[in-house]
Amino acid sequence: MAPASVLVLLFLAILSPFPNVSAVGVNYGTLGNNLPSPRKVAQLLQSTLIDKVKIYDTNPEIIGAFSNTGIDLIVAVENYHVANISSDTSAADEWFTNRVMPFIPATSIVAIAVGNEYLTTDPDHLKPNALFQAMQNLHSVLVQRGLDRKIKVTTPHSMAVLASSFPPSASTFATTLMPVIPGINSRIQHVMTSIVGFLADTGSPFMVNAYPYFAYRDNPGLVDLEYALLGNASGVRDPKGYEYSNMLDAQVDAVRSAIIALGFGNRTVEMTISESGWPSKGESGDNAATPDNAKTYNSRLIERAQSNKGTPMSPKKNIEIFVFALFNENKKEGGVSERNFGMFNGDGSKVYEVDLSCQFCSNNGATLGFGEKMSSGVRGPSVWCVAKPHADEKVLQAVLDFCCGPGGVDCREIYESGDCFAPDKLHAHASYAMNVYYQIHGRNYWNCDFKGTGLVTFTDPSKNSFSFSKYQQCSGCCHLLISANLSETDPCIDVELK
Repeated sequence: MAPASVLVLLFLAILSPFPNVSAVGVNYGTLGNNLPSPRKVAQLLQSTLIDKVKIYDTNPEIIGAFSNTGIDLIVAVENYHVANISSDTSAADEWFTNRVMPFIPATSIVAIAVGNEYLTTDPDHLKPNALFQAMQNLHSVLVQRGLDRKIKVTTPHSMAVLASSFPPSASTFATTLMPVIPGINSRIQHVMTSIVGFLADTGSPFMVNAYPYFAYRDNPGLVDLEYALLGNASGVRDPKGYEYSNMLDAQVDAVRSAIIALGFGNRTVEMTISESGWPSKGESGDNAATPDNAKTYNSRLIERAQSNKGTPMSPKKNIEIFVFALFNENKKEGGVSERNFGMFNGDGSKVYEVDLSCQFCSNNGATLGFGEKMSSGVRGPSVWCVAKPHADEKVLQAVLDFCCGPGGVDCREIYESGDCFAPDKLHAHASYAMNVYYQIHGRNYWNCDFKGTGLVTFTDPSKNSFSFSKYQQCSGCCHLLISANLSETDPCIDVELK
């Protein structure tokens, strides 16, 4: 038998097989009348390297479609709802209870984006102070429910929140966008100061929508195309010595500098590029918006997202990136380019070739497309946590009580009236609760210990020799209801780490 230390290392290697690959997100807009159903979209994305999706509302059909897919979802409060949620915590609680809570934990909701470019969209009618209050109220709701570590609250900004973005090291937030809020922490604070402080306090990212395309389109004589397209351009030097080979990094560092200028240089505020992309078609005379440029930019953007690279100002700080967008949206307002940022057409065909293939996903290398039959299996690598066959039932009952109580697992499906109540066996119910806990709190080995009663398996329980009393696609139950008559020879990998 191999030494315990070797088994531990092997286990960790299998559990974390992609240490140098970061998440790739995509924005899923729905302003079109020719788009595939959310279920088809979720099915396609399971077979790609996309593992995070950001939407612009709380469309229940979309949120439900991403249940049990292994894909993280960011939902949003629309701009016109911000004022209501900012009024008091009860309004925020009602919004969360009706729009988000019914889908947890089956759908992995990891963040709530409060508004979109709220501070710069309609300053004459939208109240900046309401944004911060709405964020605070929603966070309070999450704290009350014990979900604040799983679900973060943030808000995406446009680059227009900056007074100037060049040089990056001298950037500050626009003073016109910083009205004061009396009485916050016994002093006068700017709205942006309050928002950044909130993000630092709660461990939430600062989101920015950054588009080198617009800078190049509006100033083609001043901006090098390769610099805008994330190419390895000759470089633009900042007065403080930072050298930039692409505009996107310069834009991110401009936001970093503005945050530091507010006095947060010693605080940790992670950066997320919540939108970035390039259109394949524009108005007449727009030579920048072409399929070739869009393919080049988005291909490089995806590579950038996976690279684990920082920026010249913060080279060790990885940046999460969400590509804009999944689809062309034929009903979106604005110019031609606004409707043509998608990597896919409404019929599911690719606008241009961009590699979204995932070596470790369940499609086994199949060509991507909405018209094709794709695997409906769980994304790989798939990892489950279940109860050991001969675990002490008193301990299992205590584990079940913990998971369904302080552990934050929604166990209504295994109550007597729930779809997953049968088989009415402790091992089956415990396996359900333990696995949900394991998934929502992170697939770390210590989250499947449960006083030695948990077992990690890398074999899909629906496809091995396990004896099933029930197997169905109810919310959160798929793969989990394992009957109590498992044997020790079942093909699970049982690793006990004390």
